[in-house]
Amino acid sequence: MTYSERWQELFGPIGDEPAMSLASASGGPGAGAGGTGRLKYSKGPWTSASGTAGALRTRAETTRSVLGRGHEGVAAGAGGLSSAAALKSVLTSWEGRLRSVRDECEQLTGDLLTVAKEMGESETAVRSSLKGVHVPDRADEKR
Repeated sequence: MTYSERWQELFGPIGDEPAMSLASASGGPGAGAGGTGRLKYSKGPWTSASGTAGALRTRAETTRSVLGRGHEGVAAGAGGLSSAAALKSVLTSWEGRLRSVRDECEQLTGDLLTVAKEMGESETAVRSSLKGVHVPDRADEKR
């Protein structure tokens, strides 16, 4: 069996070590982080992303509130000026955008935490299901 030229660029000839591997892998084929031969999962990035979304949600709401307070009294002080209506329109538009960001980040925060939880549970289930599987090590290869 032979691969097309493009596949050979990516994977190398049959029987050789692949030219392509996971970016997180080091130490050759089958070696995960640190070259241990084990693929590792961490819920850290999902939890961190959830925290960032939560912080952005809080910041968007704070900004919307500050923006509203900054415009208090403008209508009364600028009565009769055409710019007051334009300013109110801009305020309304930005308040709507910031509400949308806040609401989307709120949803995203929960969704990312759910992924972190599910991935952790999946990892535990997979680890448990593989406990009885013998994985050959270098000593087995020498026999």
